[in-house]
Amino acid sequence: MLIRRLLQLFTGLAMYGVSLAMFIRAGLGLDPWDVFHQGVAGRTGLSIGVVVIIVSFLVLLLWIPLRQWPGFGTLCNAILVGVFADIGLALIPAVTHLGGQICMLGGAVVLNGIASACYIGARFGPGARDGLMTGLARRTGWSVRWSRTLIEVVVLAFGWFLGGSVGVGTVVYALAIGPLVQLLLPLFMVPAPRRADIDSPGGSNPGTPAKASLAGNS
Repeated sequence: MLIRRLLQLFTGLAMYGVSLAMFIRAGLGLDPWDVFHQGVAGRTGLSIGVVVIIVSFLVLLLWIPLRQWPGFGTLCNAILVGVFADIGLALIPAVTHLGGQICMLGGAVVLNGIASACYIGARFGPGARDGLMTGLARRTGWSVRWSRTLIEVVVLAFGWFLGGSVGVGTVVYALAIGPLVQLLLPLFMVPAPRRADIDSPGGSNPGTPAKASLAGNS
């Protein structure tokens, strides 16, 4: 089971990074956090992958006052998404024809949904940005939806100000990614340990699997 979880985690993070590269090559707009990453990259001259990594660790610092602790998957997410984003950008050519851009955007959304379901389903902890969202909701009493909306509106505004790409892809991602991950997650969710398996010395007594929890992205 552990091998499956690790393979699923690393595969999901690799696909997530490649999907980010596809969004950029489509040229039709990015999700809010990546609008911010692209804006910072444009102003600093750093690659977007390096910016993703730096921002991930800066966001993790914000976990401290929220009393949120990273998991193994959180740290892997902070590093590998950026690495594979830069690899994807090195391998995937830019698309200028509108039909190709639309196809690239559609493929990026689907790949991102699969990637998210993979790494969330591996149960190794949320990404830095999703942990910030859930930690803020827990500490303030706000809903997760309101916390996410507030954070993403702020980073989208800063990213747009810095020159990040906002467009139809931003809207498509916002509308499609939630339902897509919800649809795919049951296919990739690793079953939680059974209470009886945890409590019994032999680990063979029957029990009821714990319900899967959605600890999210990027």
